[in-house]
Amino acid sequence: MPPTQAIQRKAAELGKLVVRMTTAASSGHPSSALSLAHLTAALMYRQMRYDPANPWHPAGDRLVLSEGHAVPIVYAAYADLGGAVGHDYHGARKLQLADLDGLRARDSVLDGHPNPAEGFPFFDAATGSLGQGLSVAAGLGLAARLDGSGRRIYAIVGDGESREGQIWEAVDFIVERQLTDVCMIFNANGHGQAAAVSLQQYPERLAAKLRAFGCEVVEIDGHDAGQIEAALDRVGQAEQPLAIVARTVKGWGVDALLKGNWHGKPLNPKDLEAACASLDRTAGSSDTAELGRPPQPPALPAKPIARPDPRSADWPAFGDTMVAGGFGAALGKGKLATRQAYGATLKVAGDLLPHVVALDGDVSNSTFAEIFGAAHSERFFECKIAEQNMVSVAAGLAAAGFIPFVNSFAKFIARAYDQVELANISRANIKLVGSHAGITPCSDGPSQMALADMAFFRAFAGVRGDDRESPLCWVYQPADAVAAYHCTRLMLAHQGMCYMRTHRPAVPLLYKPDTTFEPGGIHVLATGADIAIVTAGYLVHLGHTVRELLGRQNIHAALIDAYSFPINAEPLLDALQRAGRRAVVVEDNYAGGLGAAVAEIAARSGDIEVHTLCCERIPKSARAEAEELEYCGVSPAQIADHALAMLRRPR
Repeated sequence: MPPTQAIQRKAAELGKLVVRMTTAASSGHPSSALSLAHLTAALMYRQMRYDPANPWHPAGDRLVLSEGHAVPIVYAAYADLGGAVGHDYHGARKLQLADLDGLRARDSVLDGHPNPAEGFPFFDAATGSLGQGLSVAAGLGLAARLDGSGRRIYAIVGDGESREGQIWEAVDFIVERQLTDVCMIFNANGHGQAAAVSLQQYPERLAAKLRAFGCEVVEIDGHDAGQIEAALDRVGQAEQPLAIVARTVKGWGVDALLKGNWHGKPLNPKDLEAACASLDRTAGSSDTAELGRPPQPPALPAKPIARPDPRSADWPAFGDTMVAGGFGAALGKGKLATRQAYGATLKVAGDLLPHVVALDGDVSNSTFAEIFGAAHSERFFECKIAEQNMVSVAAGLAAAGFIPFVNSFAKFIARAYDQVELANISRANIKLVGSHAGITPCSDGPSQMALADMAFFRAFAGVRGDDRESPLCWVYQPADAVAAYHCTRLMLAHQGMCYMRTHRPAVPLLYKPDTTFEPGGIHVLATGADIAIVTAGYLVHLGHTVRELLGRQNIHAALIDAYSFPINAEPLLDALQRAGRRAVVVEDNYAGGLGAAVAEIAARSGDIEVHTLCCERIPKSARAEAEELEYCGVSPAQIADHALAMLRRPR
């Protein structure tokens, strides 16, 4: 049987599996999956160079299904090939055709949308929140270039999702970086969920946009095996990044699915026989397709990039690290911003660990990621003002074994919260660092201030990771340069997501260089038997002033730096018990962050009173930090007054 005819037959065979598995699950997207039947058959049996028995192979080609709801067609092909499923090579098993009946079941590796973390390693990242997969493919492409692996990355994008701006951020990035081993495939079936796609997403418009961005564009019939193969043969040959615009039919091959809107609707069991007969008629034969096994991965590079365990790195001392980053003079004066200390530590991390990479969103001279960029230009990726693309690119890099640090103003990382969440679903090992956090960028006004970030990231800190011991995301708020140095190292040592807040102002050193920091730890900077002031980050420096103000009233306050959460409960409870069982928690952001975390821990004991002071109004521009703090209700005098009022009230 000629290959083109075999692809046609294989498309029908896979289509039968799609309608059966979605009907068995009573949910799913058979019509979208069927529109990809021929493209999937050509890719997974003929074009991609990979080993289904070893999807972890570091040189194997990769497929990113940005149009994640169409995943049943990939599951069908992978089961037909007996692809490995599981969390590692040694514990893997073959996916069987019978496993397809478990689609979307709780104990199945076949989630409703792609998710490698559940044991389907053919994919590198979770997709399904539309518009993100092409950026992940760009990250995998960067990783392949760094590795010299020669692997190719194929990304399938829906025409409906191409309305998302992130798609065009990714195209822009791919063309700018000339990632010619990334093949963009646009599935132009003409339909979204509720109705037809916009005219702007019609195939000819998509092709015109892609050409305007600088892509080589091939327009094909996505159900013509010959056209598909000819287009895919251009991968690795094109001088510009290749984009294939494939006109397809949603519900291809099944007469019933071509009538009306079947998006997200499976067939009834009684209609399966007719659907399979319809697929056979459309394919023109009921013979079994013989496509063989896919080509093997290319040879590994002679000297792959080493990926040593960050926990075994021989770190220089704090002072030496600051000097290496160019802050020797500032260190001599005893005053550094946490963002500066982070930049110096990141640079040394790059010196020690060749798989550390950094990404920035056009603010590297403020985040101080520029120090890493100057020392390791080949591992520094300037993503410009496109934070959503930046986070998803980092997820792709992490999937390929790199450790990406993602840098921007903390406020601008908020533009990518959906991308952060999807990266967490993938269990991506990325480190997010937001500078200029809180209200200290006072003169810039509230549009530049991260005020909801602590509540957002604390939500992930409350979710257990796969080891059931660590959270899904560790959160750090260093108060000085020493803390920033140690917290950066803690982020590197953790396999999983971390978020660290750094602040703009230079501040005095609070800690000795050899102070011990740990995930979830606290430091009691001063003791007091009447009340505790609990805070983190920049506001720790106000704590000593608050203690002085209270001391004039003969009130002895403890000062606690809760620099990480989720907070280890026992040390905090012990410190609060010793401080009169009363606490004022102060944070320079909106509610839901540190105050809520401390209150929940205190509630377990039942006898500790906790009040929170945070920004309860939208900040505005001010010319000095002191003015902004007072305007938002968290100045030292206001904190002291609140503590006094608490102490005056009977329990």
